[in-house]
Amino acid sequence: MNTALPVNSKKAAMKYENTLGGVFLSRPNRFIAAVLADGEEKIVHVKNTGRCKELLIPGTRVILQHFPNKGSRKTDYDLIAVYKGDRLINMDSQSPNKAAAEFIPQIFGENALIRPEAVFGSSRLDFFVKTADRKIYMEVKGVTLEQDGICLFPDAPTERGVKHLSELCRCVSEGYEGYILFVIQMKGVKCFKPNRTTHPAFADALIRAKDSGVTLLAYDCQVTEDSMTIDSPVKIIL
Repeated sequence: MNTALPVNSKKAAMKYENTLGGVFLSRPNRFIAAVLADGEEKIVHVKNTGRCKELLIPGTRVILQHFPNKGSRKTDYDLIAVYKGDRLINMDSQSPNKAAAEFIPQIFGENALIRPEAVFGSSRLDFFVKTADRKIYMEVKGVTLEQDGICLFPDAPTERGVKHLSELCRCVSEGYEGYILFVIQMKGVKCFKPNRTTHPAFADALIRAKDSGVTLLAYDCQVTEDSMTIDSPVKIIL
């Protein structure tokens, strides 16, 4: 399945400030982790509530963002990326939407009006995009699970994801365009597949969405220790 769309060659990066490296030690719960950085153990906020068990392995190199003036924050640091071998994977669950906001004008034109958190039916979809002659609802999903070069979503059952796909089908039936964009938060992958083993209902819903006219997109990302940029289309295999 070809997921490529015409894209402006100018790519905008989502940037982080005050990044530093560390070594993952443990994850007491889904919100925090212990990381060795600057010679001492630090408690950091994990910006991904998914399981990420294949990523957060004791001894693994990770990237943190430091907030020296934390204000009301409970920790001084966020865990934003992790090395899986030589591959750097961004695991910040907020970064796909931020990167998509920079990427959308490259698909639909610089004059496209973009509204995040758009309500449709009983759901709140990630973006509503309006051009001179098009009205588009888009849902964005970040992908961090990779096995032998194959990227999979979800890494845990997601009834919310199934609901979003149903709403995108409704969008199409009511005359709008519906898109789902899988932002693969790494480079060097072969393809994307729905994770039927983990959540067969999501895999089935994705097929129904495609058959209903929803456009499926998957793009990988250029990931550095202080940035993430949506880059190249990745083949989708349903």
